[in-house]
Amino acid sequence: LPQERRSLVAQLEDGEAELARLRAVEGDKLAQQDRAAQLEKEVAMLREKIHHLDDMLKSQQRKVRQMIEQLQNSKTVIQAKDSSIQELKERVSYLEAENLEMHDRIEHLIEQQVSRGGHSSRTRSKSEYVSSQRLTGPKPLPLIRVVET
Repeated sequence: LPQERRSLVAQLEDGEAELARLRAVEGDKLAQQDRAAQLEKEVAMLREKIHHLDDMLKSQQRKVRQMIEQLQNSKTVIQAKDSSIQELKERVSYLEAENLEMHDRIEHLIEQQVSRGGHSSRTRSKSEYVSSQRLTGPKPLPLIRVVET
């Protein structure tokens, strides 16, 4: 009996040790499962953050592309306006030169008329004088008088 008891006590101790080992292994498994669940949540959250950041990046890229397109359109408009301004400047220069030439011709005609003594002895009325409009420019242009002969 004592030997059987010792044998049973030894078996009991072995069983309890095995049970403790299994419980420890089970506990480790539960801890690992908890940790795995926590890591899965973190991974899902990080994926969501990455997706959100990708969306923000795409939105920013769209905005930058739109801004670049607007700048290019503005550049084109500015170049067209610069070209128009240059054409107008050239036209104004041409018209100023033409105006000066006409003014010189008229002065020459007036000088010729005065040197010939004129064809009529009557005084000139104001309606015989026609003045040109002044162009706005860097210097005021002289008035042009047209005299009836």
